Amino acid sequence: MARLALAAVAAALLLGVASAQGVGSIITQDVYNAMLPNRDNSICPAKGFYTYDAFIQAASAFPAFGTGGSDEANKRELAAFFGQTSHETNGGAAGQYTWGYCYKEEISKGTSPPYYGRGPIQLTGQANYQQAGDAIGEDLVGNPDLVSTNAVISFKTAIWFWMTAQPPKPSCHDVILGNWAPSDADAAAGRVPGYGAITNIINGGVECGVGPNDANVKRIGYYQRYCDMFGVGYGDNLDCYSQQHF
Repeated sequence: MARLALAAVAAALLLGVASAQGVGSIITQDVYNAMLPNRDNSICPAKGFYTYDAFIQAASAFPAFGTGGSDEANKRELAAFFGQTSHETNGGAAGQYTWGYCYKEEISKGTSPPYYGRGPIQLTGQANYQQAGDAIGEDLVGNPDLVSTNAVISFKTAIWFWMTAQPPKPSCHDVILGNWAPSDADAAAGRVPGYGAITNIINGGVECGVGPNDANVKRIGYYQRYCDMFGVGYGDNLDCYSQQHF
């Protein structure tokens, strides 16, 4: 039994290394710096927080993240992840799409305190803190500030949210890889595969089904910038203007 347990641990570690190598082969330190050139700007509250090493370490805990498809699909997934999280943490002028990861927590701290938005995905609400904490082995309900003080934990919560379906919502991961097939209810609500459905998962109650809006434009702008950097196409259905929220 002891040998089996050691073998399982070794296999898990190898999976983690493979994930880091896979993601790291697409997003090197230089690419990361080019993607997020203002993250350590002196005007950014998150200056010095979102390090490359923290991202790679967090990614290693989710072996399928950025490694589950073809080279093109993996690049598109990482572009989508950083497109959405860059918008969530944006601190700069619209249209530049170079100011992602400027913030690490909600400015007003007015949404569901003390479980207001923190980290790359702006994890919000006690239920999300509970589920994310359970998944990564941290007491985030008892200590929600871990998401804004520990960069590895912060990235892990964002990747956990990205990889995890919360029915009736699919996971962002499955949507961007083309693994999500809309149900009849989804089709009736105008929900179709594409980057727009990811926006719907993350903030559909505010941004989807209300016609053209700046938030969608900014999320798409970041995504397209990263796709261009990686040399991959954008796919279809980039906005959720006509989608009812989940």
